[in-house]
Amino acid sequence: MDNHGHTEHALEHAHADHHHEESFITKYIFSMDHKVIARQFLITAVFMALVGMVMSTLFRLQLGWPGQKFWLIEFLLGDKWGKDGIVDPNMYLALVTIHGTIMVFFLLTGGLSGTFSNLLIPYQVGARDMASGFLNMLSFWFFFVSSVVMLSSLFIEGGPASAGWTVYPPLSALPQAIPGSGLGMTLWLVSITLFVISALLGGLNYIITIFNLRTKGMSMTRMPLTVWAFLVTAILGVLSFPVLVSAVVLLLMDRSFGTSFYLSDIYIGGQALEQSGGSPILYQHLFWFLGHPEVYIVLLPALGIASEVISTNARKPIFGYRAMIGSILAIGFLSFIVWGHHMFITGMNPFLGSVFVFTTLLIAIPSAVKAFNYITTLWKGNIKFTPAMLFAIGLVSTFVTGGVTGIILADSALDVPVHDTYFVVGHFHIVMGLSAVLGMFAGVYHWFPKLFLRHMNKKMGYLHFWLTFICAYGVFFPMHFLGLAGVPRRYYTNSAFPMFDHLVNINVMISTFAIIGALAQFIFVFNFFYSIFRGTKSEKNPWHGNTLEWTTPMAHTHGNWPGALPVVYRWPYDYSKPGKQLDYVPQTVPLEEGEVDGGGH
Repeated sequence: MDNHGHTEHALEHAHADHHHEESFITKYIFSMDHKVIARQFLITAVFMALVGMVMSTLFRLQLGWPGQKFWLIEFLLGDKWGKDGIVDPNMYLALVTIHGTIMVFFLLTGGLSGTFSNLLIPYQVGARDMASGFLNMLSFWFFFVSSVVMLSSLFIEGGPASAGWTVYPPLSALPQAIPGSGLGMTLWLVSITLFVISALLGGLNYIITIFNLRTKGMSMTRMPLTVWAFLVTAILGVLSFPVLVSAVVLLLMDRSFGTSFYLSDIYIGGQALEQSGGSPILYQHLFWFLGHPEVYIVLLPALGIASEVISTNARKPIFGYRAMIGSILAIGFLSFIVWGHHMFITGMNPFLGSVFVFTTLLIAIPSAVKAFNYITTLWKGNIKFTPAMLFAIGLVSTFVTGGVTGIILADSALDVPVHDTYFVVGHFHIVMGLSAVLGMFAGVYHWFPKLFLRHMNKKMGYLHFWLTFICAYGVFFPMHFLGLAGVPRRYYTNSAFPMFDHLVNINVMISTFAIIGALAQFIFVFNFFYSIFRGTKSEKNPWHGNTLEWTTPMAHTHGNWPGALPVVYRWPYDYSKPGKQLDYVPQTVPLEEGEVDGGGH
């Protein structure tokens, strides 16, 4: 499809308007340039991740050494919530809730998609910018305000929301239930609604940019797998996030207007609640209809980034390019018909349960295709172990490890005994949380020269990888054994249950790894901010990549390319092609006579 003409025409005016000098505020704060907005998303997400990580450190102190006093707890939580250096039980649940919310939404959804979709989509499809710079700017600012509202709930009298990151009713529907069901819960709901607006504005922009603003020669089968992953991710978000808003609106009505969508037959202090006839299971259906596509909204961008990083650093074409596209599309479709596996113990009809078992096991097939294709791409490659490459290979490892335990949770008969134990915590942290975080780190190290025109320190990158990788497995792998032993998750302490006494040492080990792993992230934070200002300057194409972003000038210019847009002649994975002098052939190099395009043209 040749979009070159109308793309150029549509953006001529925009390009002309940006020759005058911009002030600091229009250039860096209210910017409509996709490169600046990508940096804004990334830095906001890094800050939110640090907050979420500190929270996990606090509750790991409580779980590893229950009843012991820590000055850090009192210092961070104050007298009310951390009196004498011990976490208050109400605050414990709030920490778990806000930690989960920040990591899933603000780091892995907003941070990953917001940063890399913004940075790479216009670059890699050969567009001057996003379809709508204004909506793109709004997308970031809704994300930022959403983050501020979420963090502000930490400073109110009743404490932040504390119904778990899934905020199931009735805890979330009755303001009088526990301290965290009051204003903190309302702020959580407002924050998530703002977040969804941000995600929808961004997602629509990404989809329209990919379909309408591709440069001449950039057919769908010449797009990098990163762009395919961002496209399917954006479509998933646009289709599933509005369902979460509907769940939130009904929850707000139950909280404030006396309705009964989720409430029925509840007694508080011996008094029957007036509302009846609702069902908390309705909320679970609405939440998980977003919640399971959300897993892939988090995972797919990371897998797309891994495709690019692995192919570039293995100096080999990605194995099975079309199969990879097919698996991304299949994962996107199947993610909408598996949500019931989160609800096997809600009294679901066993036949319906078996349908969800089937669809959930089915999604393992395209996931396995991706894993095998990564491994085959690495096979006999001329591998360059950059920090980005190590994180991408680490992602393949965690994706496989976490996927194996997913098969157990997909089977309703096996899921019931381990549901709501630490087995589930171990599984989803490895397959979703850890894989996405490793993918995000791979992306940051790989495209840092494009974001900030400098390199991050390599030795610190290696140290950061090994500490993160070892500690992450040290934290989440043993949780599976706790889960198989029946240890319930979200409990403040298990000291009341003598049958778990012999498992105390495992919790101590997990907490120790968690603390070392948390400290390791400060190596990354230092490296990141130091390198922005003092890192070694990058050349134009430091990794010898083929994609279009490495053809833009070093200085960030509005419109990405001075003069005409590049024309694309080949797919993005022509590495180590027989008969070529160099081991890479950029997409802008015309095909020679008799040469076959790997994308299937």
